[in-house]
Amino acid sequence: MFVQKYLVEQGTCSRKEAEAFLKAGLIFVNGKKARPGVPLNKTDVVTLDPSIEQQLKTKQTVAIYKPRGVVCSIGSDVGPTIQSMFPRYKHLNIVGRLDKDSEGLLLLSNDGLVTKAVTGEEHSVDKEYIVEVQEKINEQRISQLTKPMKLKVGTTKPAEVELIDSHTFKIILQEGKNRQIRRMCGKIHLTVIALKRVRIGNIDIGEMRPKETRKLTPEETRALKNSK
Repeated sequence: MFVQKYLVEQGTCSRKEAEAFLKAGLIFVNGKKARPGVPLNKTDVVTLDPSIEQQLKTKQTVAIYKPRGVVCSIGSDVGPTIQSMFPRYKHLNIVGRLDKDSEGLLLLSNDGLVTKAVTGEEHSVDKEYIVEVQEKINEQRISQLTKPMKLKVGTTKPAEVELIDSHTFKIILQEGKNRQIRRMCGKIHLTVIALKRVRIGNIDIGEMRPKETRKLTPEETRALKNSK
């Protein structure tokens, strides 16, 4: 195992961050600067330069309630953005986007491991949504959403779906393709009129209201990073 993978598995930092630290000579193995391409053995002791420890202490992840009509991009000219609505968090990255017409739970973070857990290629963190459609629905009709679908943005993974009432259902995904739920509904001739994300992994929107924010606790952040 190389030192980069070791640090990722320890939950210390992301692979990209580990590679930058390694290149800067800030990682030590048995008291000596770690060398790229040299694998670790079971007895090796990995330590970090104090400056890394200080950087890691500044990691922050915030849950926000994105209102409908807000854009998850920088410098948009089609409406207010996350950065303009939450300027105190403009130093954080958006983790897991929502389209302009959707609302609900969104994460902002400067922690690479949080981003990897939620949006990385191998992530399995599920996201839960409440969807309201114009047409009348029943269990049989929405059961089509549980199966893989071929869309323009790729083939979807199986999803969990539960009927709430004749126009509303809950859907849980383990992926986040562009406008995926709207595309899936369009495939079976359903018109989405409201879409709200209420959960990302272990983080629930709870009683939050539009524009409200809260910082994740260390325990919540750790559980999110360790999601399998």
